[in-house]
Amino acid sequence: MNFIFFSPHFPRNSADFCSQLHQQGATVLGIGDAEYDQLEDKLKSALTEYYKVSSLESYDEILRAVGYFTHQYGKMDRFESLNEYWLEQDAAIRTDFNIYGTKTDFVYNLKQKSKMKEFFRKSGVSTVQFSTGTTRDSVQDFIRSAGFPLVVKPDLGSGASMTYKIHNEAELQQFFDTKPDDVAFIIEEFIDGVILTYDGLVDIDGNVRFAVSHLFENSVMDVVNTDNHLYYFCLKDVSPEVELAGKNILKAFDIKERFFHIELFKSNIDGRIIALEVNMRPPGAWMTDAINFSYDVDVYREWARMVVHNETGGPFEGKYYTGYASRKQHKHYSHSHEDIYRTFGDKIVNYAEIEEVFSRAMGNSAYQFRSASLEDVRDIVNYIQQEEG
Repeated sequence: MNFIFFSPHFPRNSADFCSQLHQQGATVLGIGDAEYDQLEDKLKSALTEYYKVSSLESYDEILRAVGYFTHQYGKMDRFESLNEYWLEQDAAIRTDFNIYGTKTDFVYNLKQKSKMKEFFRKSGVSTVQFSTGTTRDSVQDFIRSAGFPLVVKPDLGSGASMTYKIHNEAELQQFFDTKPDDVAFIIEEFIDGVILTYDGLVDIDGNVRFAVSHLFENSVMDVVNTDNHLYYFCLKDVSPEVELAGKNILKAFDIKERFFHIELFKSNIDGRIIALEVNMRPPGAWMTDAINFSYDVDVYREWARMVVHNETGGPFEGKYYTGYASRKQHKHYSHSHEDIYRTFGDKIVNYAEIEEVFSRAMGNSAYQFRSASLEDVRDIVNYIQQEEG
């Protein structure tokens, strides 16, 4: 298999995907904007060849790079970045070179939130009421139906950037008065609930080979907008309701040979599962590592085995709850880094500083820790994030 990995040096865990592809026998070819000498040794060992471009945004340069690799190695079998930001560009390259995978004609169904809703309806899973109205008057009927609070977010995009909670008419008017003209927004009803994810691997025949679930009790939107710290849990088990909704959504989108990350609300009011977003990529915020810690598995390896050989291990059994707790530099915490390791060192499995570009949502640093008890990992979150005063 000839596999082009786009931006193999960023984010950091891209090197793990490349390394496992190489170990499974793929010819791994990299296209990036970093100097070769700056690549970590693990990545250098995985890459058969690396093509440096001056800008990852330069489509002409990327075309030349793929053309060069095709001339040197023959037809390319896969082109991937595993990154939401490059989804359109990945699809365009696959279309131009007839490489297997999502093409340009379908990619906006995976990027545009308003288009996702149609597939959610097709899946039979409840979805969030929304409007794509561009003026205050055009959304009046929707507001009358949904009521406040509301959530506004870019129709095209990922993460919680430019995502806001609107509490009243005055805030809504301010949004319409100040929103950028070049960004299309979607307005949604606010759901009082927690986020449960359905994450995993779906093979080339549409079969789910591996699935897990994460629980978010604090909103990433609120974390970003208030510059707060984040926490979440990787669960030992996937609830039947999440599994049913997730599989129905995958079937509706007809997704094949991908990592998937589906976000679902569980309503605090009536317990309904409500589809929020679908992302056909590995989950972020260290969730791939959380999966590994909870299941004692190497999900990077399982993905590579699935792509190269259409096989995975298993059956997979959750053994631990894995928690994630970030810290922000501007906050003053009750317990030091040394206190945390002294108290919970036997349960902590990872600690690292976080790249600045991700820090608004993920924190400036973060800990991961695991236990067979969910209450244990809750206690560790509270200890890590307890603030002075």
